[in-house]
Amino acid sequence: MNENNNQNGNLQIELPAEISQGEYANFAIITHSSSDFVVDFARVLPGVPKAHVNSRIILAPEHAKRLLMALQENIVRYEREYGAIKIPNQEPRTIAPFTRGEA
Repeated sequence: MNENNNQNGNLQIELPAEISQGEYANFAIITHSSSDFVVDFARVLPGVPKAHVNSRIILAPEHAKRLLMALQENIVRYEREYGAIKIPNQEPRTIAPFTRGEA
């Protein structure tokens, strides 16, 4: 990365070929400590009793909140273009205090 590009607000991002195909995940586990959020992504398959974590992302609390806001913004855009995302068999949730996860 060129240092001048970063100073001008331009950030070059490199996507290596071995990562570009991505990793499918249909399950995520989120834990946190006072200094980090840890998000483990896994794939749960029918008839397979064990799910293996495919990827672990560790975020500072500020970056976790930025990720939340970016996801919210993109879901709004998606639903505006394609319609509401329906989650089958999900009952409305109320925000309740959770026990503190430790990373």
